[in-house]
Parts: sequence; C-alpha cells; structure tokens
Amino acid sequence: MNICGCWVSSMKLPFLGWRFSRPFTSLCSSSFSPRIMTIQSCSSPSSSASLSTSESKEMKKEASPWLIVGLGNPGKKYAATRHNVGFEMVDTIAEAEGISMTTVSFKSLFGKGFIGDVPVILAKPQTYMNSSGESVGAIVSYYKIPLKQVLVIFDDLDLPFAKLRLLPKGGHGGHNGMKSVINHFKGNSGFPRLRIGIGRPPGKMDPVAFVLRTFTKHEREELNFTLQDGLEAVRILLLEGFDKSATFVNSAKKIEQTG
Repeated sequence: MNICGCWVSSMKLPFLGWRFSRPFTSLCSSSFSPRIMTIQSCSSPSSSASLSTSESKEMKKEASPWLIVGLGNPGKKYAATRHNVGFEMVDTIAEAEGISMTTVSFKSLFGKGFIGDVPVILAKPQTYMNSSGESVGAIVSYYKIPLKQVLVIFDDLDLPFAKLRLLPKGGHGGHNGMKSVINHFKGNSGFPRLRIGIGRPPGKMDPVAFVLRTFTKHEREELNFTLQDGLEAVRILLLEGFDKSATFVNSAKKIEQTG
C-alpha cells in the first residue's frame, strides 16, 4: 500500500485531515490555522487580503504538527521497566495535556491534540522495541512531518539514573529502537531526541536483563520528578524552541539539588 500516495491524492493538504481534541468552527474554505479560531467569510473575497505576509507564513508554518514518540515494549510484562521510560514520558505528556491515547493506528497507540497552540501527535509503537521504526516511519511518511519536528524519547544506559539529555541529532548509540527508527528514515539521524538515563547495571549483570528490571521505590520517586522535568522540557521545545529547552534540561537537576 502506498500510504504517502493515498494521502496526497485524497487530501491534497495533509493538515485538513486532522481531528483534534480541541473543537473547531466549520470551514468555508480550505485555508485555516489552528491558532485562528474564526474563519474568514466566504462572501468576502477581499478578506484574505487582509492577512499580512507574516501571518500567512505563520499559518503555513503551523500546518505541520509535531510527532512525539516514546520507545518501549508493549504488554504488561514490560510495563514500568527501565526500557519503557519512553512510554512513561509520553503517558505523562498525554495526561498533562488531556490527549487520549486509546486509538491504535500505524502499529502504535496514538493520540492527537495540542501543547499550547501547537498541534501534536503522540505515539507509542506497539511493534516491540527493535522494530519501532516501522511505526514511526509510517507516521512521518503519512503526515509528511519534517524530521526536525520529530522528537523521539528513549532510555539510555550511558546516562546516570534519572538524568535527561536533549540533543538536536545524533546516532543510535547502540539503542536498537533508535537504530530501527534511523533505518526507516533512510539513515537520516537529523531529528531531536530526549534521552532518559537509567544508569548502568550493577556488577556483571547482563544489560539486557537490567533494562527489563523495574524500579525500586526510591528510584520510582526520583523518576517521577524526572518525568515532570521532561514534560516541561517538551513544552518549552514546542513553544519556545530547542535552545531554551536544552538550557532547561541541562539546569533542571542543578536547580533541584540546590533547592
């Protein structure tokens, strides 16, 4: 099935196919913006001319949603394990922003909504970690989302426990889920990612066994604070830009420790 071709031929403008959790007035033309809640009257041909060039550019810019993906494994067996902190971060965002994640689409649990005025898709691939790219690649292709607006959230053995790191691009770092995503982007790794530290396994424990372990009570308490920091980092990223979000992420732990 040529997903991309079906979308273009049937919809012409991808964003018009969206149904968000925030209500919209009915459309009388094919030109609209999620920020502009009143639609220009069809009986006023000159009304569109009243839009400034900057407003028109803003409308076009806003027509493309962000995709926020958390990586993990489906099923109760893997719930609340270290390898599934990406899923937990997406759940935290969905709950805070009132976005339902009950739809199953593109081999993922899937939700649409807003963060502030920014339209977003939230996704938790259900393909199992090592095939995450099957889901992520299909979503990006269907909705024609620029890779700079794809944020992938995943666990990282090489970061201290509960530490966050936001990067604009990079390799897979040995993470099989990220490896799959990059492969389905045809080797393009130029998309932002939020890494959540899960620490190194103790002693000579097999890393595979370690990432499938749950958290201690103390770790869970600390992780919950980290998830709230991650939520704020995502909000800043979408509403204020990458640099401000990265600054927040890099200073979050220092603020907590001195507070």
